[in-house]
Amino acid sequence: MVSSDQRRRQLAREKFERQQQRRAAAQRKTRQLTAVIAAVVAVVIAAGATAFATGAFDSDGKKKGSDAAASPKPSATPEPAMAIDKTAKYTFTLKTSQGDIALTMDAKKTPHTVNSFKSLADKGYFTNTKCHRLTTSGIYVLQCGDPTGTGSGGPGYTIPDENLTAYGKAGADGTVTYPAGTVAMANTSAAHTGGSQFFLVYKDSKLPPTYTPFATIDAAGQKVVKVVGAAGVAGGAADGAPKKAVTISKATVTKS
Repeated sequence: MVSSDQRRRQLAREKFERQQQRRAAAQRKTRQLTAVIAAVVAVVIAAGATAFATGAFDSDGKKKGSDAAASPKPSATPEPAMAIDKTAKYTFTLKTSQGDIALTMDAKKTPHTVNSFKSLADKGYFTNTKCHRLTTSGIYVLQCGDPTGTGSGGPGYTIPDENLTAYGKAGADGTVTYPAGTVAMANTSAAHTGGSQFFLVYKDSKLPPTYTPFATIDAAGQKVVKVVGAAGVAGGAADGAPKKAVTISKATVTKS
């Protein structure tokens, strides 16, 4: 017999996956519109189309324009060429409005993911972006990495799933436990659809083993995320924008 707690976790997982699917649909529509606009602009002037499609960064890695968080990010671009040491570990440091969060990434286990995050961080992609989503029931995560803050934004390319067996085989309920301190890729509920969005687990959470776990949070960072989780969601819901707003002022990836 299924307990009420198990049923609650199941409903939370199902809601999480439905929202991922809705965000994926919205992202596909955005990409289609971008492609149409880029094609029209290309007829007029190819250079302008290129700047629009790639998002055009300044030489210091910051987005051009007065509002970096709201400006279009790279779209319709290929996955970055491999430019990291696949045998090394890297530190992904987030300077946020609630405190610094350091994430340790193992390139040997997740080379595509680490390489993508280093490429994006080096370009200032995460500068002045918000962690747009917090869940506080059944699944306990803080989700970040969307420059639009809507849950539908991404870099315009996808990366392959990696390290999906890190927590063993799924149980009878189709899930594994993502331990507190894990950082994993968000996706569109389909294989190999990770982009720039990721979530930080602040309490053990049961999820299908379809989200690439690519980093662990340092002790100080875990305290930061737990405080945000304890404050809850704005408006009192169990899923939505965190009451304690988390803005990433700077993100860097360095070889450990």
